[in-house]
Amino acid sequence: MSFTRFLVRRTLTVIPLLLGVVFITFMLIRVGGLDPVGQLAGPTATQAEFDMIREELGLDKPLWQQFLIYTGNVMQGDLGESWLSNRPVLDDMLERAVISLELLFWGVGLGALIGIPVGLRAAFRPNGKFDQTTRVLSLLGFSIPTYWLGLVMIFVFFYLLDWAPPAIGRIGLMIFPPDTVTGSYLIDGLLAAEWEAAWSATTHLILPVICLAIVSAAPIIKQTRAIALEVLSSETVRYARACGLPERTVRKLVFRNSAVPILTFVGTEVTGLVGTMSLIEYVFAWGGLGQYGLNAIVRGDFTAVQGYVLALALFSVLVFLVVDIIVHLIEPRSELS
Repeated sequence: MSFTRFLVRRTLTVIPLLLGVVFITFMLIRVGGLDPVGQLAGPTATQAEFDMIREELGLDKPLWQQFLIYTGNVMQGDLGESWLSNRPVLDDMLERAVISLELLFWGVGLGALIGIPVGLRAAFRPNGKFDQTTRVLSLLGFSIPTYWLGLVMIFVFFYLLDWAPPAIGRIGLMIFPPDTVTGSYLIDGLLAAEWEAAWSATTHLILPVICLAIVSAAPIIKQTRAIALEVLSSETVRYARACGLPERTVRKLVFRNSAVPILTFVGTEVTGLVGTMSLIEYVFAWGGLGQYGLNAIVRGDFTAVQGYVLALALFSVLVFLVVDIIVHLIEPRSELS
């Protein structure tokens, strides 16, 4: 199967999936008991004011008609207006998306750089001291609540040791942010040669990145170890060892055969961490998309919650599409069936 044909086939399968995501997002908000009319009208509103707001929001129409209107608006890039910020939801999310992606990139990237080699080494020497220590540490990483981990890190490294800056955002209060180019203070500071801003952004990144790396590394270690152990017990590896191949070559063979399932799991882990990251953003006052969505849920911002859920679902679909493309490039035979 050619790459172009594969790409077209995968893209076509994404379209009905996105329509399903839009429908599920629409229905979850409607059946979730979140009524924006009461939030907007206030406790002293009259019935006439309730009816007027309901009509302005289109909630007086039948459900199927509301869905058609919502779908049409989404296809035009209109996700509604947030009643908290009085701005279009799409504009709010686009401003915060890069902020969250920066944290996700560094956190999951560091977690993968630690988790994959550690998991492979543990699998090559099962039940050894390193393997047992790794299993205990990964279990701790699974068990520690994300919210509590962030608070403890702030308490230890900022309050007790004074090694880290206060958790007040992405840059120091006395530092002027660099001109926006990418949305990342670190990258924009480097591009503008504003070294003080870049350094401040780096110091503010360290704690939330380490927190996210710990949360992401634990399952990656565990899953990488399980995948590598399964490959080590396969007939291919047994035959390679029977042929007298050096251990270094056998390890390369194990890594080559483990790459696809490990990559698939990391992709799944990325989509799962997006929701977890909202707690980290909230603790460190990061101001990203996760914190925006969490505030919208707490305050009952109807349109913002709807847009946030849709954005998470769309991100998951795109991540899986990218993973499928990378897997096809690594192992084209996986799509020959």
